[in-house]
Amino acid sequence: MEYLGLIIELLFLAMGIYIYLFATGRLRSNDQEAQKRAEAFRRRNGTWMRIAALLLIALMAVNICLHVMQLLAPAQ
Repeated sequence: MEYLGLIIELLFLAMGIYIYLFATGRLRSNDQEAQKRAEAFRRRNGTWMRIAALLLIALMAVNICLHVMQLLAPAQ
């Protein structure tokens, strides 16, 4: 069960990284129409998405670190 929690934390970390990359415009689409919609969405919501993604990344990094330390600690 402990490993399931770690996997979920890793998924949330990946989601935070994906949102940050999207918010900064580093992810591109091959479809021109989808790219235009994404750019318009980024212009409206880019600031708070970057902040939220950075907070999510920081929180998940700390959680993963603590979780790994807990898993590697000797049993008592």
